[in-house]
Amino acid sequence: MNFKHSLIALIFASSLPVAAEQADPKKREAREPEAATGFTEKKDKISEKYMVVAANPHASKAGQIMLQQGGSAIDAAIAAQLVLTLVEPQSSGIGGGAFILHYDKSNDYLTTFDGRETAPKKANHKLFLDKEGKPVRWIEAVVGGRSVGVPGIIHAMKQAHDKYGVLKWRQLFKPAIELANKGFKVSPRLHMLLKKEFNPGLTKLSPAKEYFYPNGKPLAIGTVVKNPQLAKLYKEIAEYGPKAFYEGKYAEDMVKAVQNSKIAPGHLSLTDLENYQSKERHPVCTSYHGYKVCSMAPPSSGGLTVLQILKLLEGKKLAQYKPNEPQAIHLFTQASRLAFADRNFYIADPDFVDVPTQGLLNPVYLKSRAQLIGERDNQSFPVGDPSMGKLSYAQDDSYELPSTTHLSIIDRKGNAVSMTSSIEMGFGSTVMVNGYLLNNQLTDFSLSPKIGDKWVANRVEPNKRPRSSMAPVMVFNKDGSLKLVVGSPGGSRIINYVAQTIIGVLDWGLTPQQAINLPRVTNRNKYTTLEKGTDLKAIKPWLESKGHVVRISDLNSGIHAIEIKEGLLFGGADPRREGVALGESSE
Repeated sequence: MNFKHSLIALIFASSLPVAAEQADPKKREAREPEAATGFTEKKDKISEKYMVVAANPHASKAGQIMLQQGGSAIDAAIAAQLVLTLVEPQSSGIGGGAFILHYDKSNDYLTTFDGRETAPKKANHKLFLDKEGKPVRWIEAVVGGRSVGVPGIIHAMKQAHDKYGVLKWRQLFKPAIELANKGFKVSPRLHMLLKKEFNPGLTKLSPAKEYFYPNGKPLAIGTVVKNPQLAKLYKEIAEYGPKAFYEGKYAEDMVKAVQNSKIAPGHLSLTDLENYQSKERHPVCTSYHGYKVCSMAPPSSGGLTVLQILKLLEGKKLAQYKPNEPQAIHLFTQASRLAFADRNFYIADPDFVDVPTQGLLNPVYLKSRAQLIGERDNQSFPVGDPSMGKLSYAQDDSYELPSTTHLSIIDRKGNAVSMTSSIEMGFGSTVMVNGYLLNNQLTDFSLSPKIGDKWVANRVEPNKRPRSSMAPVMVFNKDGSLKLVVGSPGGSRIINYVAQTIIGVLDWGLTPQQAINLPRVTNRNKYTTLEKGTDLKAIKPWLESKGHVVRISDLNSGIHAIEIKEGLLFGGADPRREGVALGESSE
């Protein structure tokens, strides 16, 4: 970093309203659940033929249009995601990455597409260390070009479309291009996140600050925002495919924006973009009370950890309890503690690290771990040894901030998509180019590459994918038929949100919307958090009597789910966000 950039970074750091939080991880954690922006009661949406549930009405509508035109689930997912880039820029977009779980009903085949970002070739384990070899403050890591990984979502969507698309690639871009040119109205949620300055870097870097804070003020609710730059880029990608994004003028613009960022210039290069490849991977699956539950394999930690939580709880027979009964919550938090203990040591990019995936899901191993669950909160659960002593890693200290999105789709033929995508922190790195924001996913790597004499599995390495908590899930009945499509945003809390929702449907017999509406509970092997503003506060004394350290906080999940039951599709959208479920009857 040259003197000019150093000076700008110093001014930036000293001017942030959260300066006290930068040096204190506990204060940063207090901000970590994405800010709540309201709660709107929602009911299950019922449809006979198809269903799409996405985080914004414009996105759900775009997906529905594709399904009405005979498109596949993957067609609808792509159209919805392209719109989300425009209308929900705080959560995801083409400047980020995604995990896509796809079910092909006609061939009874489940697969996944890994569109996770990769570290630039010039990045190494010292990326987030200061001159003294210590991790930089969290806000210094998050904002600017240094945190930007190679975006993977465009490549992954095209790879999935090549196999499972029905409509022409260019057709999927039409709703997003029209909306970007015509303009969309700023939603209350987008306005409130801007007003709260959820990502303080957004007011520091151009052109993002001019786009989101015209005249120095956050975009007002109802303001019509047009994005002709994004529309122009979409037309190029629609016509020429991913090459228009990863090569040529638009790739050059992206590289310049990252390398010339006024805050923390990054290492992204044209070669990094040209060489990016999304990957088709096998899902990870386990049984739970006769159901088959499947999710994304590493570099997702979300899938494995959700499956571990369920298996650890299988013998506890949660069906005997009422939804969110205190004892059920206690057991849930203890299973989550055990699963997170393993997650923080073992899970990383399997192309770089030996991840003991099968060992982590081994029934004998998990049964022995489940025996550690007692009647009191155990704040010192040891990490397990699923590798039988073959692996030795140090605990991870990545940030994994919460802004992400999820969509669930089932098409007319019964094909399904569970897709979670992200640019990491709200508004990503705040580096903006050609109408979209770039991710800050490299902060999902551990900032400390080594603890003592042990390497951290999830350390930064060139071309490596950072660990993620995204957990798109599908559940299948005993006869192999699809039962549930579900997922959520929420940083590392995604794991708890998704597991709790699955338990709500499978153990407590709730509809998707009822399960989504349940007050949220999380424990990431730290403290137990109960959702603010819910009746869960009444059980705080009981949990504390069991040894829990309890916090009351906003737990702003964004769960979107579809259940197939008695030949009908039941869709649910999280009342904590702006998503909607649309089906046949919504035409």
